Amino acid sequence: MNIPANLKYTKDHEWVKIEGDVATVGITDFAQKELGDIVYVEVETLDQTLDKDEVFGTVEAVKTVSDLFLPLSGEIIEFNDSLETTPEKVNSDPYGDGWMIKIKISNDSEVSELLSSDQYKELIGA
Repeated sequence: MNIPANLKYTKDHEWVKIEGDVATVGITDFAQKELGDIVYVEVETLDQTLDKDEVFGTVEAVKTVSDLFLPLSGEIIEFNDSLETTPEKVNSDPYGDGWMIKIKISNDSEVSELLSSDQYKELIGA
C-alpha cells in the first residue's frame, strides 16, 4: 500500500499536499482500492469557499458513490479537468495525475489536525 510520507491525510481517506497557502487534495491509494474501478468524479464547488469537512464533490465507482469531504477550510480554486474524461487516473495514479482539487487555505490552524503518514497507516491497519 502506497502512503507517501510527505503528504498529510484525513480520516475520510483523502490526502493533502500543502504548498504555501494552497493544498492539493485527492483520495488515498487505500480509498481507491476500497472503491474499485472509478467511473466518474464530480466537483461542482469550483470557486466556492467551504468549511472543513463539507462535501466538495462525489466519486462514483462501479460499486458505489461516495462523498468527498474538504480536509481544510478554503476556496476551491482548481479542479483536475482531466478526470472528466479519464476518471480512472484516480485508480492508476491517486497521488499524481489522479489529484482532484486545489484549495486556497483560509485557516492554517486546521493543518495541524491532519494525520501524518504513520497516523494514517495506523488508522487503516497498514
